[in-house]
Amino acid sequence: MKIAIVSNKTKKSERVAAQLTQKIKLQAGLVLEKEYPDLVISVGGDGTLLKAFRQYAHRCELVEFIGVHTGHLGFYADWRDFELAELVASLQNPNRTRVSYPLLEIEVTYQDHKVEKYLALNESTIKSISTTMICDVLISDELFENFRGDGLAFSTPTGSTAYNKSVGGAVIHPSIQAMQLTEIASLNNRVFRTLGSPMVFCKEEWVVVELQWATRYLITIDQQVIERQNIKSVKYKIANQQIHFASTKHTHFWKRVRDSFIAKGD
Repeated sequence: MKIAIVSNKTKKSERVAAQLTQKIKLQAGLVLEKEYPDLVISVGGDGTLLKAFRQYAHRCELVEFIGVHTGHLGFYADWRDFELAELVASLQNPNRTRVSYPLLEIEVTYQDHKVEKYLALNESTIKSISTTMICDVLISDELFENFRGDGLAFSTPTGSTAYNKSVGGAVIHPSIQAMQLTEIASLNNRVFRTLGSPMVFCKEEWVVVELQWATRYLITIDQQVIERQNIKSVKYKIANQQIHFASTKHTHFWKRVRDSFIAKGD
């Protein structure tokens, strides 16, 4: 098995990554391979896992991910920094399985008809830089509403616990192949009206946001930021690809939610 390690720059994470590297070198059948790994181990927090996913998104159907958390519990980490020996030993288990989560596909179309495609593990947002954002929201190519407000947030089920939750979106179990749209500070009065509630779409549906060409927009795709003025539209849907996690030690999703938002920290 070929393994790549992605770590953040904190001293603790770098120390854990070095320890993990040594243990992998001593384990028969495991080799370190940065370019074409079978398995990517993230050492740090959820942000580090997002970084690892972006680095290997082009091979997401060919690799599996494992998260090692060096801080507080996160949503993408099944292992703690003091469990490295157990983690490395578990990689030799021939009966190990994997769990797969949906990804978000984003297609940005510019006024000159240029198209750029991206994958997001957590979420993508659209905001106007300096003015109220005005756009048409189309569902499967049919106009649904004219939106006015600060912006729109699209999330995967795993990303539903991130920014989506902070703007009033629902938490969705990642086994559901769905995409969520949550409005960010929409304007609702006698003149302007939107649904005003989070919307959940099935895999067969897509959403197109048609933008005013003269406005400068900020689009986020997980940790990536795009700032442009010539964006014509952005299309969102559940991707055909998925992210795969090696299920050597898998924490139940609702336990992750409880540990992160309800239970007291250790």
